[in-house]
Amino acid sequence: MRLHVDQRHERVLELVRERGSIRVAELARALGVSPVTLRRDVEALAAQGRLQRMHGAVVWPGGSAEQVPRQASGPDAEGLVIGLVVPTNNYYYPEVIRGVREVVDAHGARLTIGITNYLPGEDAEQAKRLIGAGADGLLLTPNWDEGAPRGAEGAWVADFDVPTVLMERWAPHGHPAAALDRVRSDHGHGAAEAVRHLASLGHRKVGLVLQKSPTARHLKFGHAAAVDALGLERVPELPYDEDSELSHAEHFDRAFGYLCDLVDDHGVTAVLIHSDADALTLIPRLQARGIRVPEDLAVVAYDDEVASLADQPLTAAAPAKREVGAQAAELLLARLAAGPGAAATPRQHIDLLPELRVRTSCGSELDRT
Repeated sequence: MRLHVDQRHERVLELVRERGSIRVAELARALGVSPVTLRRDVEALAAQGRLQRMHGAVVWPGGSAEQVPRQASGPDAEGLVIGLVVPTNNYYYPEVIRGVREVVDAHGARLTIGITNYLPGEDAEQAKRLIGAGADGLLLTPNWDEGAPRGAEGAWVADFDVPTVLMERWAPHGHPAAALDRVRSDHGHGAAEAVRHLASLGHRKVGLVLQKSPTARHLKFGHAAAVDALGLERVPELPYDEDSELSHAEHFDRAFGYLCDLVDDHGVTAVLIHSDADALTLIPRLQARGIRVPEDLAVVAYDDEVASLADQPLTAAAPAKREVGAQAAELLLARLAAGPGAAATPRQHIDLLPELRVRTSCGSELDRT
């Protein structure tokens, strides 16, 4: 049973009083709460003078840093430096970074970051820079256009002398990076869940609009797999070339024309649009054209950055971005805690399933916003 905040505070004080000092991560596990929740509790109690926090641990008032025990289980990250390389801190990745930071902070480690802005070769340079500056391990999202390397591309990610975990990226069998730990969103599952939900509402023809991104190939696969598995009718695909140099405006013009053709000429009544920002641009154009949402065309967006803020809130498949960052950080810290002399443990490939958040744009009566 979940404890009320006052009960949780009393339990925190009880444990710290009994032990004199306890590490933050261990205290969070003992209470069965997230490191974020525990940190808020500790900050509130410390502000009241009822306990002290120091060096990733909680100490009973009057205690000292020498009392802080080393963790009996889980990674002891005091003094470790975690390097994080991501393409951007604007779209998609703020929540991933947040998840990483919460875990790293909770374990008493320090986070350093490199932003590549998708510039060619910048991912390797940022990774080398962070290691040269003292990073003990890397959380890495390489600039792979399709989310995976082409041919021998990206072999450098397996060459570092520090533990490395891939985030939101994968490598095919036989590639050196395939042997690394990784945590990613299963975007194919997210697309399939969107199609499944639309089918449950009675739609037999579900279109797909993609933007060029590392996510696109997985969405296309998941959409096609769900159409086949559910026995839905196939519809013409949006003309899509991964190597296309279409401008942003040209992309929207092509997507808009495709949607109009689907509704007018092919009897399509539902569509999955990647991303939710694109859906927010396309829907007003459709409505101005006389295509009503959701009456004529039910819409599900992929991603949930701004979907809930639309004047007509959008149903959206939402990747677990924050959890991707958190689990990747936990995995890396565990590798570092084991140390080079420890018995080798199997590498892990973790796929996290996106959540479908049902709102009004798909015509469902449910609104779970």
